Order: sequence, then structure tokens, then C-alpha cells
Amino acid sequence: MDDQTLSETGLAPLRQGRVLLIACGALAHEILALKAANGWDHLDLQCLPAKLHLWPDRIIPAVEAAVMEARGGYDTIFVVYADCGTGGLLFEKCKDLGVEMVEGPHCYSFFEGNAAFARKSETEFTAFYLTDFLVRQFDAFVWKPMGLDRHPELRDMYFGNYTRLVYQAQVDDPALDAKAQDCAARLGLAYERRFTGYGDLARTLGRVARSN
Repeated sequence: MDDQTLSETGLAPLRQGRVLLIACGALAHEILALKAANGWDHLDLQCLPAKLHLWPDRIIPAVEAAVMEARGGYDTIFVVYADCGTGGLLFEKCKDLGVEMVEGPHCYSFFEGNAAFARKSETEFTAFYLTDFLVRQFDAFVWKPMGLDRHPELRDMYFGNYTRLVYQAQVDDPALDAKAQDCAARLGLAYERRFTGYGDLARTLGRVARSN
């Protein structure tokens, strides 16, 4: 059956050498930037809703459904999630499905670099982290879900044990820097900007791109 026949039957032809990235929507901007900068045209991107992070138990079935739907249409499927609060269950599911995923406990770690983040975590346990995405979406993913828009008095209960906000910047953007400083002020935390770039995400996707 040739490609034209497959198309006529509504079935997608097998795309030799192509890779599907099934990713958290919070990483879409960064993955697209890396694709464009490196000419990784053979990598396709499918994003799942970023708000799944509000319910980590929903990440696993969503990833499984996306992998099963795409299977057969790609030579390789790679899951661009870290553990993300699933307690190792996402890793086990990916192993069962025969697909790889990004290493690390969460995006803060792989943006910093997993090894570097592990070293710093021993002394940064009172730091609250934001990425470019979370700075842009601070109200939608932090302020409102925690009810701080309705009950600002809850701030001290949630953040009383934190001492500073660490903004892990993926790009140099003065507007994002200013917004991150405002986030720190709203939470009553000291502010630190740390340029991480894309960290282990870039290295991992580079390996995936070169191996396919």
C-alpha cells in the first residue's frame, strides 16, 4: 500500500526517521526555540495541557494515551516530561510503553542541569523557583490556584518558610525579569535571577535529534 493509498484511506503513512516529542505544554516555547535554532525539522511536537501539573496523577494516563495514538506513525517517540510529582510512576509507564523520557525530578532541575541542581538543593531548600513559563503565567499557575487572588492572607501560610524567589531565566528578556521581580514582591520574598538557558533540556533533545 503506497502513501497515496494510505492517505485516501485516512491512515497516515509511516514517516521514516521522524521523531515525535510528547511534551508538557509549559515547555512548548523552549522546545520550538531549540528546534528553530538547531534546524531539527525532523522533530515534531505534540503538547499536553500545561495545567496537568496541577493534578500530577493525570499526567500518566494523558502521556499513555498520546503515545498509543501516535505509535506506528513515528520511528521514535520521546516524552518531554521529568518526573513532575508522579513519584516515579511516569518513568515506569514510559518503560512499559518502550519510550524514553527526560531525566530529572522536574523542569527546575533540568533547566539548571540535574547535577548542579542536586548539589544546590542541599542549601536552597527555602528557595521558590520560577521558569520563563511560570513568570509569564504566574497568576494562572500560582496566584489563582492557591487562592491568593481571593485570600491574600494565605500568603504567609504557603510561603512563610521560603526566603527567596529564584527566577531561572531561559532567555534574556528585561520584561520577564521585571515581571519576575514583581512576583517576588507579591510573595514577600527576596529576589534572585539566575540565567540557566535551556540546560539539560537542550542536551537531551540534541541527543534525541542526532540519534534519529
